[in-house]
Amino acid sequence: DSVLNSVADIMWMLTGFLFAWRMPVWVTVLTGIFFELLALYVIRDNLTLNVLMLIYPVEAIKVWQGG
Repeated sequence: DSVLNSVADIMWMLTGFLFAWRMPVWVTVLTGIFFELLALYVIRDNLTLNVLMLIYPVEAIKVWQGG
């Protein structure tokens, strides 16, 4: 399982790199924002919240993420 997960991570990273290389900067930025908001909506977790909670933990966000 972990080998398959690592291979899939590498393939998705390569796909994202190729996408960012071929697309204009504004498309890449909007795509990143879209995926951040999608993860926030679907699983209540994303990179932005992780960084925020690491630097300045907010109890309301912790409760909201816990469901």
